[in-house]
Amino acid sequence: MTSLLRAHLDFTGKIVPINDPVALKEATGTNLSSRVTKLVGKAKAVAAKEQSELHGLVVHLDLDAVHDGHYDTVRTRLRSELTARCPAPLALALAAWETESWLLLFPDAFPRVHPGWTVPQQLRGKDTGLVRNPKEELQRRLGTPRYRESDSPAVMRAAVDHGHAPAKAVGTSRSYRDFLADLHGW
Repeated sequence: MTSLLRAHLDFTGKIVPINDPVALKEATGTNLSSRVTKLVGKAKAVAAKEQSELHGLVVHLDLDAVHDGHYDTVRTRLRSELTARCPAPLALALAAWETESWLLLFPDAFPRVHPGWTVPQQLRGKDTGLVRNPKEELQRRLGTPRYRESDSPAVMRAAVDHGHAPAKAVGTSRSYRDFLADLHGW
């Protein structure tokens, strides 16, 4: 995600991930409010520790579902609550099913990470927000060595380094397009 942010924002500052999980996807009402308050507080604390201001907040969630009405509901609910509590620009990276659905937008990046990898034609040029279990699809179909979730940063970095990401996607993904639109507002 860091390489994608840098490519889109042309930002030279420090990007600091917060790896403490905060369950936001299904939270509503006071549960959502308290969890968002906690997340924004963590982000502000990290910025203070870095002797900086909070310049933006990216919230990344794997939705574990294809794009449908649930996506719209989660996005609207999170955006409303985060906007009310976060003093900095916001971008929602709500990957349909999981981050691998976004990686499928850049099939030519995979062999740059491992020459034995080839994204099969059945997974190219699709609406990747409708691909169920894209991680499992990649593990089954990509080739050797077997794809692991830990390979995803290298694939995205390869997509960015070779000019594919953020803008030259092969296929579509509403969640990816929405994420880029959020970043464009920064």
